[in-house]
Amino acid sequence: MRPTRATLRATVLGLALALGSAHSQAAAIHAQDDRGRVVVLAEPARRAVTLAPHATELVYAAGAGDRIAATIRGSDYPPAARALPVIGDGTQPDAERVAAVRPDLIIAWQPAAAEPLVRVMDKLGVPVYYSDPRSLADIPAAVERMGELFGTQDQARPAAKALRERLYRLAARHADRRPLRVFIQAGLDPIYTLNQTSIVSDALRLCGGVNVFADSPVVAPQVSLESVLAARPDAVLAGVSRPQDNANNLAAWRKLGLPAAQAGHVYGIDADALYRPGPRLVDAAEALCETLDAMRQ
Repeated sequence: MRPTRATLRATVLGLALALGSAHSQAAAIHAQDDRGRVVVLAEPARRAVTLAPHATELVYAAGAGDRIAATIRGSDYPPAARALPVIGDGTQPDAERVAAVRPDLIIAWQPAAAEPLVRVMDKLGVPVYYSDPRSLADIPAAVERMGELFGTQDQARPAAKALRERLYRLAARHADRRPLRVFIQAGLDPIYTLNQTSIVSDALRLCGGVNVFADSPVVAPQVSLESVLAARPDAVLAGVSRPQDNANNLAAWRKLGLPAAQAGHVYGIDADALYRPGPRLVDAAEALCETLDAMRQ
């Protein structure tokens, strides 16, 4: 029995729908975030909201800065980011203002801070991707994943490759350099530092530095002056916001009697570049390596 025209049309339509469905599934984006969750997008993001300054920098590095619909206070790099709409503070993002910009993706950092907003986004069907690079090697990988999320792989892959090559050169150049003991100053009054799990400590390790409080069980412990003096660091490293901050730190440590300060070995690197786990941390690592090399000479 020959099929009727109606049957043929139905068959062709069914095949077209099946092929369309298969194509749609194939085009869907699956990306694993830094909490191990698989985030699925039906298509590349076009209106993202970033909830951390480093996330904003990663998106721009991936060539997708024009896809950010809004961000938080403090997202000030690159300069173009300063013109973005602001939806509140990173610790308490305003869910109503986020919803008003009609996002198709949220890029978060700290789960505790983002949780109230995430509950609202779940109800609206907006996926949430957590970005939390923990090592220098994670930064190029993060740029690549942003390229996947936004469909800008052609820009993201070369950017990630360039970052990897810079890190490789630093590692190769400093593999056999004389170790220097460094105190990472995360706060001075009271005194805070960072342990070995910090991405700043990873940058220090790349340059042949030894974090004198690497073995602390707390990521950002408060430490006593006596314990810093007892550690006898060769140098102090701090994130600074202004040029005079470094002079102030040097004077403070000299007054506190730290031998490294008496020798002038108190150094400052731009705090945003040093503490944000984004592409500029590679710049900070290069500056840190140069500083330690100058000390060795």
